Amino acid sequence: MRGELMSRHTTFRIGGPADWSIVANSADDLHDIVLLARKLTVPHFILGAGSNILVSDAGIRGLVILNRARQISFQASNVKCESGAILPTLARECVERGLAGLEWAIGVPGTVGGAVIGNAGAHGGEIAQSLVSTSILDSDGHVRDWPAQELEFGYRTSRLKSLISNLKSQKPVVIAAEFELRPGTREELEVKAVEYIERRKRKQPPGASTGSMFKNPPGGYAGRLIQAAGLKGARVGNAEISQLHANFFINLGEASAADMYSLICLARERVAAQFGVTLELEIGLVGEW
Repeated sequence: MRGELMSRHTTFRIGGPADWSIVANSADDLHDIVLLARKLTVPHFILGAGSNILVSDAGIRGLVILNRARQISFQASNVKCESGAILPTLARECVERGLAGLEWAIGVPGTVGGAVIGNAGAHGGEIAQSLVSTSILDSDGHVRDWPAQELEFGYRTSRLKSLISNLKSQKPVVIAAEFELRPGTREELEVKAVEYIERRKRKQPPGASTGSMFKNPPGGYAGRLIQAAGLKGARVGNAEISQLHANFFINLGEASAADMYSLICLARERVAAQFGVTLELEIGLVGEW
């Protein structure tokens, strides 16, 4: 596809056109498309659920690979899944089988690939707790399994995230992941899952959002700092800092990436000025800025 608007593929519903886009329907597709793009020296970006990014109004140059590789397979207490598998879908399938360890993810948007890269987490759980290994297409074009310990997980980060951020080309690509879960009972896990979903509904605002905008600083909470800075409900154009939770930024309708970025800068500047804390983005900025 040529000129596909990225606003159709992000939870923010924001983002300009990609030069070109193509769908990868399997791990093999993803592998082959990335290798071909590398061979042709075409800049490329892999887009999963679009849940943790802000794409610029100018869009993305080169090729966007829409990752729809979503196969999931179970063997005893282990589950293997392709990187485009939707995280809540995976969590639900685990709950239905009475397998514990990923129920915290039942309401967390995103794909397995993005969750591994960013060590996604909620309700006291995180990817690092149950990941066994991940299959990576490396810069040499080879696929190899990285044991979880090689990923050097931290709070909402990993070695992979650092490599992807710092490398100019031939960035590593998550092809698949394997998790080791614990036996549980479906009934108990379903109760937990419902509790987590209800908690998210109470504490997190509805609407077009990426989830948490900033990482929590050591010993504190980004939302509390933004609220204390008097920015709940602040708006730039149709971008708003939620009045329910100040670390959630909402597209009220037709907000531009420029609007949202201005609001991000306002929050960072105000919190830094009043509290001496530099807020670090939890989301990624993608495209031309």
